[in-house]
Amino acid sequence: MQSAYFEDEKQEDISSKKAFGRLLPLLKPHVRWLVICFLLLASSKVIYLIGPELIRRAIDINIAGNDYNGLLITVGLYVLTQGVFLLLNFIFRIRMEMIGQSVMTKLRKSLFDHILEMAVSFFDRNPIGRLMSRVESDTEALRMMFTNTVVAMIGSLILIIGMFIWMFIVAPQLAFIVAVFIPIIAVLLYLYHRATTPKWLIIRKRMADITATLTEYLQGMQIIQIFNQLKMARRKLFEANLRKYKPEVKAELCVVVMFNSIFFMESVIIALVVYVGAKWVGAGEISIGTMVMFISYIRMFMEPVHMAAEEIAAVQKAVAGAKRIFGLMDTHEIVPESVRPVSWSRLEKSIVFEDVWFSYKGDENYALKAASFEIKRGQSFALAGVTGGGKSTVINLLLRFYDPQKGKITVDGIDIRNIPKGQLRAKFGLVLQDIILFPGNVAANVSLSSNGSDRSQIVNACRMVEADAFIDRMPDKYETELSERGGNLSRGERQLLSFARALVADPQILILDEATSSVDPETERMIQEGMATLMKGRTSIVIAHRLQTILNVDKILVVREGEIIERGSHDELMKQNGYYSKLFKLQFKQMNGNGVRKA
Repeated sequence: MQSAYFEDEKQEDISSKKAFGRLLPLLKPHVRWLVICFLLLASSKVIYLIGPELIRRAIDINIAGNDYNGLLITVGLYVLTQGVFLLLNFIFRIRMEMIGQSVMTKLRKSLFDHILEMAVSFFDRNPIGRLMSRVESDTEALRMMFTNTVVAMIGSLILIIGMFIWMFIVAPQLAFIVAVFIPIIAVLLYLYHRATTPKWLIIRKRMADITATLTEYLQGMQIIQIFNQLKMARRKLFEANLRKYKPEVKAELCVVVMFNSIFFMESVIIALVVYVGAKWVGAGEISIGTMVMFISYIRMFMEPVHMAAEEIAAVQKAVAGAKRIFGLMDTHEIVPESVRPVSWSRLEKSIVFEDVWFSYKGDENYALKAASFEIKRGQSFALAGVTGGGKSTVINLLLRFYDPQKGKITVDGIDIRNIPKGQLRAKFGLVLQDIILFPGNVAANVSLSSNGSDRSQIVNACRMVEADAFIDRMPDKYETELSERGGNLSRGERQLLSFARALVADPQILILDEATSSVDPETERMIQEGMATLMKGRTSIVIAHRLQTILNVDKILVVREGEIIERGSHDELMKQNGYYSKLFKLQFKQMNGNGVRKA
């Protein structure tokens, strides 16, 4: 089955070389320090290699010659070299971590900036958890590879080269025994890489699935508990974990096999060096100190090989992460800006839909069909109908979250596709039935729509919708910090804040999408009083299921299955005795029968 997710479509198009090549521009500002870090790394490894040679000297010269003063100097030099090694390594690590954090911060910013520009349709198809994994988990995998893995691999290479040069200088016959095993180790690493690379790619995808599942269920925890769906949530997460568990067990099994194979090979090499070296020591061809030095170097050599399994896994994770990151960066699902933008300062005449057709999937399943109507400046306008009829689609198109497949939308005769999106949307104040509040205090959430608003504007906006009543009861009033998604407020209070947010920018055009659907009658009365003042002389578009909220608007469009089937004022539509009239009478009967106030 073909996935709708961007990573499955884009990841295979990006080679590892190309993915890492795109990181180079981020490294350019740090070239000077990267060179210094490389010199620090090389110096520290060379100094580290001196240790076994000093041990050889202590055994063969100082101890053999009973030169205890010389032994003291040799031991002092050994301690000094190890101290210098640790100091250089410390400076190197700190600086590399600073560079890595800086590079990944820029990458995260670029990635998030790119996501901010994506069309709403992109978020319809890609779970938030997956995107969170791209921004945080994948960039972290890259940082770990950059600051740890690559450093370890370069350091190991310098260490191995320096070690073998010195071993061949001191005792070429023993060095040859060790060198014979290098091709065998290289083949083992190659086989390990081939066996685990596809597994780690799958594991990273499965990890993103787990993150997405957790995000969705944690956000909907209230619904899960209310409907007693705890078993279902556990089962779904267990299934997501199981899909990751199976390939991960195989990958980790490869790691264990690799680790034990290398450990066994280290033992074999040391055994051979001791066995053969003992004969050469007896023949006077090499010294005991030389054999001890070789054993130390073999352990040095095998240490990075032992870590190779982890380092290769880290590289594979980083490669998969880089491919997904740049796969996302190469995804350009945006509503395009016009190549010849037209400035639009304010609504002077009207908004016009001209034979607009739109499908969310781009197929023949149209959510809006042949929609044609005009909203005049200063007019209050309503869209009525049952859920899924196409009312919200009208707003999505007007705000250019999507573009229609056919027809056009104009403001004052200008096609909205020719107006910069930011300039177009700045003219609208939007209040949704899905209330979104962000981390921060009350004032920051109200001023979200207008960063330049001062405290008096915020207070006035809250007063207009009577939100000041509950804000004044809060401990720190407008400075009160809101919990996640405004959890320390009631739904009605959150709705009032969303009204104030729209009002503080003093929008030319007000859009209310089921704005009072989630509040109690008393709160709705407060909102309606504020809205009556707000809508006076202002162009406004109201979307409502509850028809009693739109009795006094200038014009109502009745939308059903994407088509406009009736239009007119409330009184005119009631006289037609059509679909609107029947819908209104049904709602009136239900509300009256349930003891709710009459319309």
